[in-house]
Amino acid sequence: MTPATSELTGDRIPHGIAFALAAFTIFSCADAGVKWLSATHSIFQIIFMQSLFAFIPVAALVMREGGLRALRPHHPWLVAARALLLAIDMIFVFYAFSRLPLADAYTMLFTAPMLVTALSVPLLGEHVGWRRWSAVAVGFGGVLVVLRPGFAELNLGHIAALASSSFFALSLIVARRIGNSETGSTLLISMMVALLLISGPILPSVYVSSGPTDLAMLAGLGLLMGLGHLGLIYALRLAPSAVVAPFHYTQIVWAVIFGLLLFGDRPTVWVIAGSIIIIASGLYILWRETVRRRQAA
Repeated sequence: MTPATSELTGDRIPHGIAFALAAFTIFSCADAGVKWLSATHSIFQIIFMQSLFAFIPVAALVMREGGLRALRPHHPWLVAARALLLAIDMIFVFYAFSRLPLADAYTMLFTAPMLVTALSVPLLGEHVGWRRWSAVAVGFGGVLVVLRPGFAELNLGHIAALASSSFFALSLIVARRIGNSETGSTLLISMMVALLLISGPILPSVYVSSGPTDLAMLAGLGLLMGLGHLGLIYALRLAPSAVVAPFHYTQIVWAVIFGLLLFGDRPTVWVIAGSIIIIASGLYILWRETVRRRQAA
């Protein structure tokens, strides 16, 4: 973003921050709901129902951006690849939520910026200087602090969380290829369709009947999913991504709160220390990329 553009959007940045805070709070509430329901429901049933109900709020965005005709992608293969990667990412992250405290899972998910930096070299041909490589190394050191291999008991939830972060990082790489050529509704609808196509065939074999409360929660999760993505889209329209991105880390606060209140999970000193290292690394990488883009402009 050029300085001139920043000046034009300066008065809108507080509104963008407000949308970002609301979006990440909504995502955190939805994640807590997923963890709660995963005790009695398959993650594939949760994904299917959540995606189905998410169409309701997203329909408003589709109409605002020109209706069904605006959904035609300019880069269909890239849009499809991004949607598939995000769908796989969600399967892994929901499984991680079912096996780990939310704070532990989020800490692993925050490794995505480091993975994007590392993957941008072979996949995008970008140059990464020693500063960002150092931040990547420090960030993965934070992962080792959390996992403490050889000292702490690891389970499939940890592997799923790291796999989720990897697929999310790959989706961000594809998103860089797409750029700003696709509408927000196109990207959202394609992701939800991918989730339905993956979870739909599995649903009959894992389906369990849900009472009124669980059905209401499943519907609520879908609405939250749609509203969260809408909030993030508006946040990025009102403020630069460099301003919006750091607020992603507010989710760790909600993870601790929900973990304590709903699940009785207390984050260990290792998780707290590791999350601080990982978040600091991610923020530094974001800052360095912002500096590099300004210099290139």
